[in-house]
Amino acid sequence: MDVKEMLKHIDHTQLKAVATWADIEKLCDEAIEYEMASVCIPPCYIKRVHDQYGDKINICTVVGFPLGYSVKEAKVAEVKQALVDGASEIDMVVNISDVKNGNYEAVKDEIAALKQEVGSKILKVIIETCYLTEEEKVMMCKVVTEAGADYIKTSTGFGTDGATLNDIRLFKAHIGKDVKMKAAGGVKSLEDLNHFLNEGCDRIGTSSAVGLIKGQQIKGY
Repeated sequence: MDVKEMLKHIDHTQLKAVATWADIEKLCDEAIEYEMASVCIPPCYIKRVHDQYGDKINICTVVGFPLGYSVKEAKVAEVKQALVDGASEIDMVVNISDVKNGNYEAVKDEIAALKQEVGSKILKVIIETCYLTEEEKVMMCKVVTEAGADYIKTSTGFGTDGATLNDIRLFKAHIGKDVKMKAAGGVKSLEDLNHFLNEGCDRIGTSSAVGLIKGQQIKGY
């Protein structure tokens, strides 16, 4: 896959707590220039981006981010406002405490409630793989599928680790045919990016895409 095609699968991301409007503008301008899939931005910037860029850009935002333990009703309210402000994709964090407690029905109910609000727009479900056992990851593949979400996503980028190819292979073996995969974190080179896409990821969440294509060395995950 050539670089231009790779970039079409990038959710160009800026979710730092200290992200300024200048940071967000730079992100949006880069996403438009390089024809990336979307920008993934904090909810507080959705309306301003939508007002400035309109249909030039696909806006993704996060809900229940990054820890996931907001109550379902709070997440639903976040989704409603994000859609009003102009978002077309939602990356939600599951209630990881419910997952660890084995309360998968509650997790499925929450995801389904958010998907109902999102409707024909895209819902991606972050399960934060770094905190889960293999059995829990397999169960979450089933839950995400049954709840009707559009994507399963590995990580927030704020946990103890990011995406791994082994997790993507595990997803691929256990998700339903209509569920796509998004990897976030763990992409440190163009080679990594190519590996994740070749394993079947439809989206990659990264703040480093422009640096990668310019040959910069990326630290951390």
